[in-house]
Amino acid sequence: MPVDTQITLNVDGEATTAAAGTTGAELFGESRDVVVVRVDGELKDLDQPLPEGAVVEAVRIDSPDGLNVLRHSTAHVMAQAVQQLRPDAKLGIGPYITDGFYFDFDVAEPFTPDDLKTLEKMMLKIVNSNQRFVRRVVSEEQARAAMQDEPYKLELIGLKGARTGTAAGAEDAAANPENLAAGAEDAVTADDGANVEVGGAELTIYDNVDRKDGSTVWCDLCRGPHLPNTKLISNAFALTRSAAAYWRGNQANKQLQRIYGTAWPTKEALKAYQERMAEAERRDHRRIGTELDLFSFPDELGSGLPIFHPKGGIIRKEMEDYSRQRHIEAGYEFVYTPHITKGHLYEVSGHLDWYREGMFPPMHVDEELNEDGTVRKPGVDYYLKPMNCPMHTLIYRARGRSYRELPLRLFEFGSVYRYEKSGVIHGLTRVRGMTQDDAHIYCTREQMKDELTGTLNFVLGLLKDYGLADFYLELSTKDPAKSVGSDELWEEATRTLAEVAEASGLELVPDPGGAAFYGPKISVQARDAIGRTWQMSTIQLDFNTPERFEIEYQAADGTRQRPVMIHRALFGSVERFLAVLTEHYAGAFPAWLAPVQVTAIPVAEAFNEYMYDVVDKLKAQGIRAEVDISSDRFPKKIRSASKNKVPFVLIAGGDDVDAGAVSFRFRDGSQDNAVPVDEAVARIVEAVRNRTA
Repeated sequence: MPVDTQITLNVDGEATTAAAGTTGAELFGESRDVVVVRVDGELKDLDQPLPEGAVVEAVRIDSPDGLNVLRHSTAHVMAQAVQQLRPDAKLGIGPYITDGFYFDFDVAEPFTPDDLKTLEKMMLKIVNSNQRFVRRVVSEEQARAAMQDEPYKLELIGLKGARTGTAAGAEDAAANPENLAAGAEDAVTADDGANVEVGGAELTIYDNVDRKDGSTVWCDLCRGPHLPNTKLISNAFALTRSAAAYWRGNQANKQLQRIYGTAWPTKEALKAYQERMAEAERRDHRRIGTELDLFSFPDELGSGLPIFHPKGGIIRKEMEDYSRQRHIEAGYEFVYTPHITKGHLYEVSGHLDWYREGMFPPMHVDEELNEDGTVRKPGVDYYLKPMNCPMHTLIYRARGRSYRELPLRLFEFGSVYRYEKSGVIHGLTRVRGMTQDDAHIYCTREQMKDELTGTLNFVLGLLKDYGLADFYLELSTKDPAKSVGSDELWEEATRTLAEVAEASGLELVPDPGGAAFYGPKISVQARDAIGRTWQMSTIQLDFNTPERFEIEYQAADGTRQRPVMIHRALFGSVERFLAVLTEHYAGAFPAWLAPVQVTAIPVAEAFNEYMYDVVDKLKAQGIRAEVDISSDRFPKKIRSASKNKVPFVLIAGGDDVDAGAVSFRFRDGSQDNAVPVDEAVARIVEAVRNRTA
């Protein structure tokens, strides 16, 4: 074969040659689980010719990228079925999300549960027909012609032409609302999933092509890539629910109907996911919070503003008190700052430039008018604070600082307020009013790395004390369109954080473009009891805020130097952390956190006073104990204690009273009889103080 018909490739790390025009399908044809290829870092369909010198990697269906492609392809099949069921349905956007996908539709009537069942059957017919997904590049004119009956697609095509910035990451943003860039102005980069349609350099349409006669059965404007064919979807998918959703996430736009679904490589994987979801529903902190009387969300207060009931208040106080104790031991100093501030503070910090959409509107106050209505004294805009860092920096700046004072570690349980969109508010995990366990550390450049290492170790140790132990780290780096400060400072900060993270020995996962506007960050990701991942603590390295506020310290040589600032939130917010712990423990909190640690149940009324004496001994040791003297029968009292997830139940009848003993009943149903009262008290006190139960 002539040399000019050969190309060189690097395939899965090995150099090889192939005929010019070779596709990924031809390279990996024998591997049925390879669904797309990564070519020079970019995902491509298997039928695309590979260029000379390309670095090619196989992407298997059970890999993270492979699962995303599977789910996005399943979303297309669902949309095809919807337009078969309801020919008047207009297509919105259909990205993959964590563990699944969704698609938005403009339809005359909302979808019903029966509709979803019908659609699943229709989807299975499409899957079994083995349609091919075929990509074609189109001009704007061709795209408009193909989508002439789809008004929402035509809008996206128009946005593509007016696009001013990258839409990369929009799908991930839709799947993970906490990573959204607040204040994004470019329509395509907003939190609307538009990247799935018009991201990248080209406009492309994917045709669903009949395997038998080659006709196009259905098509959609889409960036891709997709599976080679529908058969690879198999029967391992399910439609989970429908809901209302505003077009492109904007309440000013028309409300559409969204269908959510999930897809997996095998039926076994689908079943395992469904079992996890069922368990997650049983652990839902909103349900458990109501059952255990921990917190509520009154409509009278407004969306995203929870209140804590006495039992929830106990858990929260125990969480905060233990955290305070550990912070004192670690050399932090406690500060307090107000809930509102003049807007100028956030002009200096940059939040009004970069975070305005995440802030509540200003309160304009102190304006004075003359009798004729003219302004005698201009008013001032005040804002509810979304962050504590600018105020902590004012504390640092309140007087001159010496290198001898550094590192200075300031800590606050600070109330902050963020204007979350109503569609993303969720229980305690996404609220508008929250309490951050916020710390800001000011140190020298020389102290920076050691301080970051110490902070990360402190964070991991404290999370373990609350019962979380399975971690990995995520490194969020600069978003060029959303950042302040020089590239040199960003590079130094990012490199330092990466070195600290790698030294921890934990897995480190990149999060390109996920940093705050002022600096990169490490996020501690924790897996809970059923394997879900929660973002916990964040550690951010910031060279820019000290510059913006012009804070200094006097160095040993007498010169004035800028400190480095480290932002650190351990819980993230107290509210969200409590939600995570509630679901992690399924409401069965460890004894040291449990609102009621001991319930004493007399077998009969005659033994009430005996149990009161036992409870008094426990209370004298700081144990939260109560006697159940309700009119319920004894078996129901036992069931109530179990339902309320009380760690220790003490039971006493005649034989126990005669022996000066009690019977222990534990949450797992096991029982230890005839335990002397003093021994029982000692065992409970030890378990609570040592956090061993």
